[in-house]
Amino acid sequence: MKKITLGGGCFWCTEAVFQRLKGVQHVESGYMGGHVLNPTYKDICTGASGHAEIIQITYDPEVISLEQLFEIFWTSHDPTSLNRQGADKGTQYRSVIFYADENEKSIAEKSIKDVANQLFSDPIVTELAPLTTYYPGEKYHQNYYNGQSSKPYCHVVITPKVGKLKKSFAHLMKEEYL
Repeated sequence: MKKITLGGGCFWCTEAVFQRLKGVQHVESGYMGGHVLNPTYKDICTGASGHAEIIQITYDPEVISLEQLFEIFWTSHDPTSLNRQGADKGTQYRSVIFYADENEKSIAEKSIKDVANQLFSDPIVTELAPLTTYYPGEKYHQNYYNGQSSKPYCHVVITPKVGKLKKSFAHLMKEEYL
């Protein structure tokens, strides 16, 4: 198994998308990229901690490649919007890829050039940064959409993202989500 850490705005949204993919064993919402030790959600929401809402994806590269994960990442959020996703504003919602090594960084750079730049006419503002200390989000943030899909935010914001995944990447989705 391998791990990749991505920030694409609200972690509830990205978690819901990536949980549905074949080869993805686990997705955990958390925080990375800031300067406050052991941040809480309250710290993150101020934007002052410097952390991004991220997901850490554990996946089987024999089933789904990092390139495929990046392609889904580009289509599941707006990588041209600086520090904003939809109505969510602030550095905690920035588009970011935290890479573990030069190989992951190289694959990310190639994906920006070959995939993201083809999907979007505006410049890609996704930050590429080395992994820093990972802090898991509070328990109530984990698996959020699967337990709260009837809540208004989930219905209005996350359900369309899951629908887009189903429309464009059904061949990569786990059977139970089709």
